[in-house]
Amino acid sequence: MRYLVIVPTEREYRNMSAAIEGKELKNSYTIVRTGVGKALAAANTAMAVMRAGGEFDRVAVVGYAASTIGRKRGEVVMPRIARYHDCRIPGDFVPELTDPHLLIGHDDMGIWTGDSFVDGEIIAATKAKYGFTDGLFDMEATAVCQAAELFDLPVVVVKMISDVPEEGDSEQSYDEFVDSHSDFGLFVDCLESLR
Repeated sequence: MRYLVIVPTEREYRNMSAAIEGKELKNSYTIVRTGVGKALAAANTAMAVMRAGGEFDRVAVVGYAASTIGRKRGEVVMPRIARYHDCRIPGDFVPELTDPHLLIGHDDMGIWTGDSFVDGEIIAATKAKYGFTDGLFDMEATAVCQAAELFDLPVVVVKMISDVPEEGDSEQSYDEFVDSHSDFGLFVDCLESLR
């Protein structure tokens, strides 16, 4: 399986590169750092796929994510759907923004993408609006799904929980966690185990 691996930050790029360097793996991995946020993630994903000329079988979005209460920092999760949490439009008016994007994943939860770091208030409002209790939050995954769909590429999201804002975690606790959890071998193991 040939993976295009999407990571938003330089830290995640270094960590993922180190995790595959010199290893004999059944899959091949091309890692692209897109930058943070929806626009950069979608644009750089589409550009990487076009430059490769059909070289990839799947897209993988890996890195860190915030979680709802009930999950633990350091847990690795593979959600089944991706959606935006910051769309303020009627539900079926622009379905490509409001409908869920199906993912290759085994955890019965979604990843919610928006244009900002989330806090407990944003998570509570999103849970109330969409009626869920268990979910992840990032700034890229759903945008990557939209770009991948242009090329009929399936997407898998593998995220490590870096912070739980409902428990008071903040940007500072995110940075501390990321600095001390740089082994992306867990992400590679997850991708290698997929069929």
